[in-house]
Amino acid sequence: MNFEILGMGTALPTTVFDQEEALFIARSLCCRTKEHETWLPLMYQGTGIEKRHMVLSRPLVEDVIGGTRTSGSIFLPTGDLEDRGPTTGQRMQAYQEEAPLLAVAAARKAVRESGIVPAAFTHIVTVSCTGFNAPGVDSVLIRDLGLSPHIQRTHVGFMGCHGALNGLRVARAFAGSDPQARVLMVAVELCSVHYHYGWDPGRMIANAIFADGAAAVVGVPAADDVQSDWQVAASGSYIFPDTADAMTWTIGDHGFVMTLSKRVPGLISRHLRPWVEQWLAGLGRSMDDIASWAIHPGGPRILAAAQEALGLPAERTREAERTFAEHGNMSSPTVLFILDAMRRSQAPRPCVAMGFGPGLAVEATLLV
Repeated sequence: MNFEILGMGTALPTTVFDQEEALFIARSLCCRTKEHETWLPLMYQGTGIEKRHMVLSRPLVEDVIGGTRTSGSIFLPTGDLEDRGPTTGQRMQAYQEEAPLLAVAAARKAVRESGIVPAAFTHIVTVSCTGFNAPGVDSVLIRDLGLSPHIQRTHVGFMGCHGALNGLRVARAFAGSDPQARVLMVAVELCSVHYHYGWDPGRMIANAIFADGAAAVVGVPAADDVQSDWQVAASGSYIFPDTADAMTWTIGDHGFVMTLSKRVPGLISRHLRPWVEQWLAGLGRSMDDIASWAIHPGGPRILAAAQEALGLPAERTREAERTFAEHGNMSSPTVLFILDAMRRSQAPRPCVAMGFGPGLAVEATLLV
């Protein structure tokens, strides 16, 4: 059974910083030599990002830029060349305080649009890879939204940028197993709390592109004779061969650590289309049937590789490029930001949403 989307909502932190400010922060916290300072500007300019949002406060940004210490934040640099920033425990405390606020804000919008009374929800699915605590974000959502204490909870964790598509798969499964299901799915990520201090070229890329945000979806089992809104009709998953080290996400002593191999764009170019064609054929469809594409912009080269592999002209991924330019890579919520904009602009269907994550894995969702 399809999962019909009745409402969507997104939320962003209030702190906004452009790439010029981001570059200054990177120079302050990461550069150790003049050579480092020379390399960074080209990399930041090449992202195509205009601005990003983060939960870390504006006074902290002003402190780093101005060399002051008025914010009192634990994220303030010490000035020590060996400074690696807050411990993972301190970063998780920031996540625990801030993630529920964004999640609730996005969920309220989705619930309001759906018209479903909060107490009527039967299932809640949360998605996050940037923080863990228990009781977690779902417990705050239940309390603050007035959801039933009997609601069935599921958490999708540590799946990376495609996590929201895993969440949609779970939501669709619930809709298919219970005709009375009323499902709320919320993805929230605070990538900024894992900002890397010190010089590491691979982790400089993460510093340059990741951001914070939340997105929510409300849906129900679709009626067989009615199709008024977007529906999740199918999903697929594929782990590219021999790529376990191409993209990783691990827990370190000073935050979570992402590694992204230079091989990733080439792997996508080589393996993506054959799998997509096989997956669609199994659904009785072809590439020509797909009217629109919502591809998670993991970074400029990743999006370009997906465009090339699938033979898509630039206008077919314009919304993904716009989202990346305005918000950066928010990890799992990003593809929902793209889908929300496409849904509201009445983009043509069927649509394929797609994201990449540790594995190297691709997740895809067919929406009709």
